[in-house]
Amino acid sequence: MASSGAAAIIIGNEVLTAKVVDANGPHLIQRLREVGVALRSLEIVPDEVDAIVDAVARARLRAKYVFTSGGIGPTHDDVTVRAVALAMGRQVVRLPEMVELISQMSRERGQEQVLPETLRLADAPEGAVLLAHPGLGFPVLMVEDVFLLPGVPQLFRSQLEAVLSRLSGSPVYLRVLYLGVGESAVAGVLDRVALDMPHVSIGSYPMFDPSLDYQVKVTVESGERDSVEEALARLQEGLPTGSVLRTG
Repeated sequence: MASSGAAAIIIGNEVLTAKVVDANGPHLIQRLREVGVALRSLEIVPDEVDAIVDAVARARLRAKYVFTSGGIGPTHDDVTVRAVALAMGRQVVRLPEMVELISQMSRERGQEQVLPETLRLADAPEGAVLLAHPGLGFPVLMVEDVFLLPGVPQLFRSQLEAVLSRLSGSPVYLRVLYLGVGESAVAGVLDRVALDMPHVSIGSYPMFDPSLDYQVKVTVESGERDSVEEALARLQEGLPTGSVLRTG
C-alpha cells in the first residue's frame, strides 16, 4: 500500500463516449494541488465492474488516498459501490443511517414511500464510514482511505471539499520562466540543474501558439521555497543571454 499522495478514478461510459465532458478530473487536480496533496494518477474507466475493480486495485498501490467519481446513484449502471467492495474484499451492506436519511428526505418531499431503487443509495462496502459535513445533503461515503464521490459536478465539488478538509498536505512552491528561445537552446542548462537538484521538479513546455510572446515555459517547483529560488537563480545564470523574457 502506498504511503502518500492521491489517485483518482473517473467512472462513466458517458465520458468515454464523449456524451459528457469530464469536469471532475480537472477540478480534482487543481484542488489537490492547492492543498498540497500530490496526485499520482488519474484514470477514466467505463461503468463495468471488472474495469473498476482493476482501477481501484491499481490506485491503492499508487497512493494513500483514492477518489472515485461517478456510479453511485440508483440506476442499473451505478456499479461503483459493488466494484469497490470487490476490490477491497468486502461485502455490500445497507447502512441503516443512510436508510433513515433517505426516508427522512422523502417525507420532507411529501413522499409516503421510498422506492426500492432509491434505497440503493444506502448500499455501501462493509465497514464504510459516512463523513457528514455542514451543507451536504448526503454524507461522503468512505472506506478506509477510498472516497466514493458522485459524478454530478456540483455534488462532486461539495463532497470533495468535505474530504479535503480532513486531509493534510504540504504546500508546493512554484516559479515560472518564460523564454524567447526554443527548447534545444536551453536543454543543456535544464539537464545540469535538474541533475544537481533532484529534489526540485523542473518542467519544460514548448509553445507553438503564434499569439504568445514566448516559445518555452519552464516550471520550477518543490516543497522547499529556498530550493525553488536557488534552482531558478541557477537556471537564469546558465540560460542564454536575453532568453528569459520574464518570470512568474
